[in-house]
This record gives sequence, structure tokens and C-alpha cells, in this order.
Amino acid sequence: MPRNIRLAYGRTGLDVAFPDAAEVIAPHEQPPLADPPAAVRAALRAPLAGPPLADLAAPGQRVAIVTSDLTRPVPNELLLDALLETLHASGVAVEDVLIINGTGMHRGNTPAELAAMYGEEIVRHYRIVNHDSRETSALREIASDPRGEPVLIRSDYLDADLRIVTGFIEPHLFAGYSGGGKGVMPGIAGRQTVMSNHSASMVGHPNATFGISEGNPIFEEMRRFALLAGPCFLLNVTMDAEQRVMGVFAGELVAAHDAGIEHCRRQAIVEIDEPYDIVVTSNGGYPADLDLYQSVKGIAVAARALRPGGHLILAAECIEGVGHGEYGNLLARHGSHLELLEAMRGGAWTTVEEQWQAQLQALAQERGTVWLHSSLDEEGTRATHLRYCADVGETVVALASEIEARAGRPASIGVLPYGQQAAPVVREPALA
Repeated sequence: MPRNIRLAYGRTGLDVAFPDAAEVIAPHEQPPLADPPAAVRAALRAPLAGPPLADLAAPGQRVAIVTSDLTRPVPNELLLDALLETLHASGVAVEDVLIINGTGMHRGNTPAELAAMYGEEIVRHYRIVNHDSRETSALREIASDPRGEPVLIRSDYLDADLRIVTGFIEPHLFAGYSGGGKGVMPGIAGRQTVMSNHSASMVGHPNATFGISEGNPIFEEMRRFALLAGPCFLLNVTMDAEQRVMGVFAGELVAAHDAGIEHCRRQAIVEIDEPYDIVVTSNGGYPADLDLYQSVKGIAVAARALRPGGHLILAAECIEGVGHGEYGNLLARHGSHLELLEAMRGGAWTTVEEQWQAQLQALAQERGTVWLHSSLDEEGTRATHLRYCADVGETVVALASEIEARAGRPASIGVLPYGQQAAPVVREPALA
């Protein structure tokens, strides 16, 4: 008998009929917080390390608050309401608060998008700026990275008397985990700095993957640059697949982020017995699947559960198409994923914008065949080097029949309804 599984897809979800033997790979169930606003305020009063936010704030201070942009499902309004209430109770004036939308190298968000992210009252009364990684006049060099490139961070953040960084923590396709120092780098860093950190050699490092922080050169560099930018008060949350707040982690950056990572690890790292012949994934639905560039995260996490030579199907709405920047151009300039990887592995490769997403997509395709079910038409899908999937359920049944006929056994099928919110890890064999 078929079983229905709802994939996180756009704003509404996608119901798919799977063979009964399909196995779901989902985050471990934990209860969400009963009262998130109260939990956030409690975390500000009693941080995991360092003084309470109220003790750090004082009249006359210039305060910079960094948030995540629209591509991240962060409850920005919830976090900002508690932060601003605390700051003003300590005497900080409205005109002394600057909210920086940490876009990294993404596009800036429109006024309507900012209102949806922060709430209309905050947009109406506070200074808000979209970070622009190319706006060199707004950046300052604070160090050089190990590859000789400048570490560039926003001057208005560096010059603030009190720096606050918000965000949420989930497994990240090459930074190990989001949140923490990632709010500063790449959140409010310069283009050169991000490009160097996201180079092909860094992204290709074996430890630059979901769920690894220690020994991950990208994670460690992001954290180091955030600390070089000066002390900050961190406010991060973890969330479940329905974007409900599960935990709040506040205080000194390292201690608060490490505590949040441990909470996220217990929730999101899921052991599997062995890889699957077919893996179906989402990218967590809206806003994470706005475009294919962002949705490569779903491909990358599902590839961890895929048997070499298997089939991976991504269901991501991609209402904004392929995505911004050079990602689509990179795919168009190379005839296949193999051609792209060969060019990147050559000694003459120069880092270009968004290459990291194209690289991780190509690495997944090196492992198996990748299909896409989205709002893109067949021609648009094939232009991205992916196979077109008109119907997820029908494609799974057809592929499973082919595998059973060839291998003489039923095909194994794994389903990640929430994409990268669950990071599969093949279970280590027990010692004899």
C-alpha cells in the first residue's frame, strides 16, 4: 500500500504517495517552547555566558543589531521585540539603534520584505540598512586571512558601542552549522572576504560539511573573524520543521553558539543503517526554497544518504527561479557537472561568486543522478544540469521498478521531508 508523506514545499507543502517501504529521515521530535517571547526575555536576563544584556546597555551608546535576511526563516520580529525592549529599558535611544540586515552576498530586501521580516512598527521607527558586500566605502579591513585576502567587515558594526548578532542554528552544507559567527562573516563581510572563505579548496575540504564544527576550516574561520570584529552579544534560536522555536541561546558568542550547536545536534543529526538507492528531499519549504541556489542545500544533505549510482529527487518550489548571481551562469558555461568539477580541480581556477553552490551540486551529481521537481519548466530544469521530474511519486515508482528489475531486490527509499533540518549520518558498525 502506498503511504502519503508531505514534503515541505513552498508555503503549502507537497503531498506525495510513496511505496510503503519508504523510510522517513526527520529531525528527532522535541517539544517546542511553550512561550517563546518569555523564553527570549529570560535568555537576555540570564545569558549562558557574560553579563545580561541590560547590564551591557547604557544611555548614549550606539547599538548595532545584525539580523538574517529573508532567505533564513529566523523569527526576527520576536527577537527584535525583546532586544529593543531591553535596550530602551536601559536608556538606549531609538535613534542610537541601527538594524543591519545581514545579507552576506545576497540581494538586499525590499521595504515590503523588511516589514514582513521585522514588523511594520520596527521598520517605521528604526534605522535599517541592507548590507552590501560590494560597498567598499562601508567596510573596514581588520586583518588578513591565511590566503592573504583582506578581512573586511562593516564599519558601522565595528564602531558600535554595543554589538548584537541574531540568527538561528541548523546544520549547514559547508559551514557545519549556521548561526554564531556566521552572522558576521559572511553576514556583514566584504565580497573579497566571503569569496576567499568560500573558495573551491575550502568548500571541498572533507570536514566542510553538515554537522561538523571542530576541524571545519570554514566554520573555524567564520568564528575567528567574528571574534576579531570585537565582542558581541549573541542571540540565536533553534527551530523545528514547522519553524517553531525550540531553544534560545544568548550571551558571549562562543559559549552561546556551542550550546545551541549541541542542542541542534541532538535534534538534527539522524543515524541511518546504510545509504539508499533513492533519496527524496525538500529544502524545508518557504523561504528556504525561494530559488534553486538556496535549494542546493537540500541536494547536498540528501547526497549523504545516497548510495553511489543512486537517484536523488529534490522538491523545491523555486518561485524566484534559478537564483541570483553567478550560480546559473556557471552552470550555463559548463556543459555538465563533470566539466565544471574538472575546471574547479584544475590549477588555473579562480574563485567566482556563488561557485560554492554549483560545486556542491556537482559533487552530489558525481555521486548519483539528481532530479528536480519545481516551478521551473523542463527546459529551465535541464539548463541547470538536473533531470526534470514532473511528478515525484510517479518518478519514485518508475525508478524503484528499474532498480528492482536490475538488482533483483526491492529498491531502498529514504525521504527527507524537511531537507537539511535533518542531517543523515551512516551509523558506524558495532565493534565485535
